[in-house]
Amino acid sequence: MPGGRIGMLGGGQLGRMFIFAAKQMGYHTVVLTGDAADPAAQISDEVIIGDFREPQLQELAERCDVVTLEFENIPTAAVEIIAAMVPTHPKAEILRVAQDRCLEKTTLRDFGLPVTPFRIIDGPSSPAGRQAVGAAIEEFGYPVVMKLATSGYDGRGQIVVRSADQLSTALAEFGSQRLVVEQWIAYDAEISTLVARNQWGEMVVYPILENRHQNNILQLSFWPSQLPVAIQEAAQYHAQELARRLNLVGILCVEWFVVGEDLLLNEMAPRPHNSGHLTIEAATTHQFEQHLRAVCGLPLGSPQPRCPAAMFNLLGELWQSSLPAFDAALRTAGVSLHLYGKTEPRPGRKMGHLTAVAADTQQAIQRVTAAYAALKT
Repeated sequence: MPGGRIGMLGGGQLGRMFIFAAKQMGYHTVVLTGDAADPAAQISDEVIIGDFREPQLQELAERCDVVTLEFENIPTAAVEIIAAMVPTHPKAEILRVAQDRCLEKTTLRDFGLPVTPFRIIDGPSSPAGRQAVGAAIEEFGYPVVMKLATSGYDGRGQIVVRSADQLSTALAEFGSQRLVVEQWIAYDAEISTLVARNQWGEMVVYPILENRHQNNILQLSFWPSQLPVAIQEAAQYHAQELARRLNLVGILCVEWFVVGEDLLLNEMAPRPHNSGHLTIEAATTHQFEQHLRAVCGLPLGSPQPRCPAAMFNLLGELWQSSLPAFDAALRTAGVSLHLYGKTEPRPGRKMGHLTAVAADTQQAIQRVTAAYAALKT
């Protein structure tokens, strides 16, 4: 579908970077979102302002040849409605899995993938729920991670519980909401795998990205990884198997914990991912172009790296006292700046990112962290 019209449900920064890629490749873009000031809406050829109700979905379908999603928390009912009118990727069945941690964990386990040990708790504040939580803690030991089944991301909707006192507080906070209780994993590294698949089953997988988090929000990603080749190949293999089992069309990010020589699957996201932003500068085909190629029925591009690279997230805290010193950051060799067009900085809100390319991984990390430090001068 070269030169067609592509629709986007949702208007955040992932949509913005996708639309940059689509426009560069000759596509006409239409975004359905709630505000004309949303990051993707600012640059789209057309914008439909509204929510994900049938009249707006009908209008989007009439204007597009294919539709994709900016984020996995689009209502599945909306995806089903629009998919009945125009090809839509990823499909609602995949979103259901990604939106519900309970369904996600059980699905991945049933696929035979190595997942973090977990228990599902219905109504944790009830006597039966408290008993089930207690049994999970007796099995796993402290600490445990308690996560809402739905609506959590970037650390929201989850609490690390390290003692009985903290457990009481967490149960009071979660109330009757459905939870996943997971064993705390003392991991050696966090990594992510990006895999793309089109409607004919063609598939490509990117090299492993290593990630570092702060306050449950991704802070730094880099490649190439220095982890043992066997671990990297296992993560790539399992990610491809998952994409195949899900019948994915698009791009999928799979996040892993590395524990010694073992892998444990933490979660998945059927969309371009924050950890993959460095591919814009550092891959032969970056993740947003790859997603477009997959959903538009084009041959997939090469996922091979052009060079070592590192990415550093820019959160709203940087804007609290004054505008960050972007000019100072860009004096660092090999550094690129991406801002998302958001006008309201808040603590923890992703406002942009820096990417640094270099001759080796350590130099890329040093460059991007130096550029980040210069933002605050």
